[in-house]
Amino acid sequence: MSDQPPRRGATYEDLEKLPPNVIGELVGGELYVSPRPAVRHAFATSVLNAQIGPPFGLGKGGPGGWVILVEPELHLSRDVLVPDLAGWRRERMPEWPDVVGIALSPDWACEVLSPSTTALDRGRKMGVYAREGVKHLWLVDPVAQTLEVYRLEGGRWYLLGTHVGAVEVRAEPFEALALELGTLWAR
Repeated sequence: MSDQPPRRGATYEDLEKLPPNVIGELVGGELYVSPRPAVRHAFATSVLNAQIGPPFGLGKGGPGGWVILVEPELHLSRDVLVPDLAGWRRERMPEWPDVVGIALSPDWACEVLSPSTTALDRGRKMGVYAREGVKHLWLVDPVAQTLEVYRLEGGRWYLLGTHVGAVEVRAEPFEALALELGTLWAR
């Protein structure tokens, strides 16, 4: 759960009023406000993006074919979510929309868990991603040093694997690349 209790009946205008040092999301008509990520969280997100972005987003040393964004604002039906990372296959997003809020659900989302957001990320946000047809979801926990890989089938999440520690992983939908998880936890 976020540090601030949710507020029912919240609107996008409530998000716009928030100070820049927090992240606001609307889930099920409730406003969730979380502090900006701590360094461990930001580091894991940055390193993961550095591993996936060049080969998939830019096609450098990999297959390309993706648009990968850090903290995009997603406008999914009535909900406004801000995943740590999200990706769209280029055939679904051939041109970048010139907007703040992207209404096209991603093909992949990644939430880096922190104490203030774990319950929201594992609960209500996973439900929204399933409802909106996001095919792949990763949950990264920098404290427990885990990567959970999920695939959506028939509207339900299936855990494909939980990877722990400093291991090399090939995880959907980026299995063409061997990810070095240990670099996400390095200090």
